Amino acid sequence: MTAMATVLKTTNLVMTSPLPLLVQPAQPGLSLHEVFAEIKALVDEQLYLRGGLVLRDFAVDNIAAFQAFAAAFGSPLLSYEFGSTPRSNVLDGVYTSTEYPPHQAIPLHNEQAYTLEWPMKIWFYCAQAAVQGGETPIADSRKIYQKIHAAIRERFTRHGLMYVRNYGNGLDVPWSQVFNTTDRANVTHYCQNHGIICEWKDDGELRTRQVCQAVAQHPITCDWVWFNQAHLFHISNLAADVRETLLELLDEEDLPRQVYYGDGSAIEDSVLAEIRAVLDEETVIFPWQTGDVMMLDNMLTAHARTPFTGPRKVVVAMAEPYARDNRERFIMDNKIFSR
Repeated sequence: MTAMATVLKTTNLVMTSPLPLLVQPAQPGLSLHEVFAEIKALVDEQLYLRGGLVLRDFAVDNIAAFQAFAAAFGSPLLSYEFGSTPRSNVLDGVYTSTEYPPHQAIPLHNEQAYTLEWPMKIWFYCAQAAVQGGETPIADSRKIYQKIHAAIRERFTRHGLMYVRNYGNGLDVPWSQVFNTTDRANVTHYCQNHGIICEWKDDGELRTRQVCQAVAQHPITCDWVWFNQAHLFHISNLAADVRETLLELLDEEDLPRQVYYGDGSAIEDSVLAEIRAVLDEETVIFPWQTGDVMMLDNMLTAHARTPFTGPRKVVVAMAEPYARDNRERFIMDNKIFSR
């Protein structure tokens, strides 16, 4: 019997899905720190196969212990740059989950799939489970890619996606928060270095455009994944009354966020409806327990949030920045060769 088997036990958390793998201590009272070597060995073996693991019933005293656990995997924890949602910094490299009102659901998405650079690893720590709801549903991005209708997948792949964002004006996150600076020159420099077209408008606010991938190939497993946020950025994601009000008040180019095919043409509502139906089919949902830690491969597994009541505190850490242009370097840095 291996050392791993003596201190850890594993099973499917959801009976109908291999995602996520549930990992628990074989004896009570063990902390993540005490069995980190065994957990890391299990992650190395299972994360690329499963896409995600939930660590439950381990002693996690506080957010600082979670921070140390995530950092122990060896990559510096990332700051939240060019974010699309409001978050607050809790500790260095640890942020609140998206600070949308509790009654709102957040659709499935891969973190920062609306950019050309994203984190490969993401951890969640449930410091306080909600009284009701507040789950973090997940889904296999490989299965989503396979289930999307071939004609839709081909068009998205061929054209890519153009994300258009208008910041501030009380309608979306201010650009100073998104770029972590109040200096326009710093913003312009960041955009130039990251393939983002930026336009300073007459009212002092900012508009950006960026053409990004709709699908992506995992650098280690070589699996193709559905990797975009078209269904989330598109105005059809908003409630009908909110959508109508915005279109009465604003020209389309001034909407807080919108997405088009990469050539600038409109994405059909019917296409997005088909995509959302596939996402719904692949959603895996389970209740949080206070103290749970979930680790996901951000390319292989998408995540979401359900509405909730009562206090809820889930924090997030991210690591291993990746861009399509550095696939070979990423593989060598991780000393793993794709199969």
